[in-house]
Amino acid sequence: MIARLAGPLTRDKADTLLLLLGALMVLAPHFAHLPLWTSATVCLTLLWRAAITLRGSRLPPLWLLLPVSLLAMGGVYLNYRTLLGREPGVTMLTLLLTFKLLEMHARRDLFVVIFLSFFLLLTNFFYSQSIPTAAMMIATIIVLLATQVTFQYTGAVPPLATRLKLASRVFLIAAPLGALLFIGFPRIQGPLWGLPGDAAGGKTGMSDTMAPGSMSNLALSEEVAFRARFQGAAPQQQQLYWRGPVLSRYDGRTWSRIGRPLYSLGTARLMEQLEWRGTPIPYEVTLEPGRRQFLFMLEMSGPARSASEGSGAYSDELEQLVQAPADKRMRYTGVAHPDYIAQAGLSPQQLQRWLELPQGFNPRTLRYAAQLQTLRAEKGDDAALAAALDYFRREFEYTLQPSLLGRDAVDEFLFDTRKGFCEHFAGAFVYLMRATGLPARVVTGYQGGELNPVDGYYTVRQSDAHAWSEVWLGPQRGWTRVDPTAAVAPERIRSSLAQTLPEAAPFGLQGLAGLARNQDSWLAKMRFGISAMNNAWNQWILDYNPNRQQHFLRELGAAFGDWRLPAALAAIGGLVLLLRRGRAERARDPVDAAYLAFCRLLARHGLEKAPDEGPQSLAQRVRQLTLPSEKMAAMTGFLELYGALKYGLPQAPANQIARLNSLLKQSR
Repeated sequence: MIARLAGPLTRDKADTLLLLLGALMVLAPHFAHLPLWTSATVCLTLLWRAAITLRGSRLPPLWLLLPVSLLAMGGVYLNYRTLLGREPGVTMLTLLLTFKLLEMHARRDLFVVIFLSFFLLLTNFFYSQSIPTAAMMIATIIVLLATQVTFQYTGAVPPLATRLKLASRVFLIAAPLGALLFIGFPRIQGPLWGLPGDAAGGKTGMSDTMAPGSMSNLALSEEVAFRARFQGAAPQQQQLYWRGPVLSRYDGRTWSRIGRPLYSLGTARLMEQLEWRGTPIPYEVTLEPGRRQFLFMLEMSGPARSASEGSGAYSDELEQLVQAPADKRMRYTGVAHPDYIAQAGLSPQQLQRWLELPQGFNPRTLRYAAQLQTLRAEKGDDAALAAALDYFRREFEYTLQPSLLGRDAVDEFLFDTRKGFCEHFAGAFVYLMRATGLPARVVTGYQGGELNPVDGYYTVRQSDAHAWSEVWLGPQRGWTRVDPTAAVAPERIRSSLAQTLPEAAPFGLQGLAGLARNQDSWLAKMRFGISAMNNAWNQWILDYNPNRQQHFLRELGAAFGDWRLPAALAAIGGLVLLLRRGRAERARDPVDAAYLAFCRLLARHGLEKAPDEGPQSLAQRVRQLTLPSEKMAAMTGFLELYGALKYGLPQAPANQIARLNSLLKQSR
């Protein structure tokens, strides 16, 4: 379309429109996060500049541009209350590039716009580092390179398609050097540009508090929380409890953490807290970026180890944390065990905080707990647990749209509404257990995960957020997981939330929604392939940190040896140079270059030239093709002239070469 648009235009107009296209490709991705007035200003300015170009009008004078630019900078300050930082900086750059398009009076200004476009293009990575973003940036680079090449021509300009092909070749030539620098250039820890006042963007994620409705809000998000890969056989779906914040304080409405000192990993005190049994299960977790402090691990795993962060720490409630909140992607390893005993040696004084309840709330729950206390005194802790779980199993319904609860939220949930999500079940169950006399606490995290058969990773999404309870069952058993949601909706634990509460698809798309849930369907396979590609991008590109670089280079050196790697690189470089030199020598003869292009043209018509076939015999075969008379005459004339120039004259005259190329164009 661009070629058709630029064809009838003068060269200056066509070149300027191509520059505007490149600038638009640079600016368009920023519209999603720029203020609305900035996006409108950019679009109107680009339309104004295009109209000036098409109509051949004069550019606006400086006395008009200067106050407009100052007003725009003032708008940036009023919008952000500062001119420093990522957001105001990117906004000013977009406006600067746009206004510069109205102030191109010399050849130098054209290249200023191009180089400024390259610089602004990099800022897209502030907002997205996905594969589609990278692909869009590559396409933009090729258009900008084609624009830069266009301004270098002093005579006739090749067609736009030819210039785009040349820019693509330039990009492909530079790509291996860029890849080599990416792999081998020393990397620094943290972001390249640490701009002041830039906090991490708001992300959906697990909180360290829980109130009715908090988990159900997360259940609506398909955002990836983390990915995990097991080195051996993976546990069953119902065993995938990814433990996060532990909530022990309740104020009548909200559950929250109790801040306690941290235990350093690997100490003897930790070994006193946990006793592991059974075959160890090693695994690796890649946690997505977000301002979080918790390391989500399979419950009661051994210490997490991270190459970039080192070892984390335990809280006295056996949460695993990093020392300071991190907002970048983190990879760490852990070892889980199918059986364990956690904190079995706690004293009655230590257990007291897990028995505390706020005064003056939920009288009906306290009366029901008194009945369970009697049962517990007669038949033991397990009998009281079983009775409570049986009550949940018989009377309750699992839903994402529970009723609103009042002051006595536990009473209303247990005896009136009886419909809720995992936070309702876990919070009410822990309250009931404490009222019965059993130490209990709420544990939040994630449950389950979707296995991607393409790369073997489990994808855990925010919709897998879950809450359950832990009950202390004496010095022989310690803290034991009890999940009341599993009693109410066991399919949620065995499969996923999507299988428990299938989404209502729009009218006419029910079949497509069913394909998405069927893991053997073509749609699911495509989704798994895209997810695996995104995971590989995250693992090897976005998470290529200094430690991973050093590890990769050590493995590469060990594979090739100390001398083999430089020798291999030198051999590859020499081969590339020889191939390029051979192609350059062949390209020096314009007669041969035209003949090679003609042979490629014949191949598209289904006529392949034999290696020992000359132009005369090839012309006889061309005459057998069914072609328009003008094209047949051009093709046979080309072969006759080629034979005369190649074998009749020691050096082809320039006018005959031009005629040969003209016949080639007519043959096309």
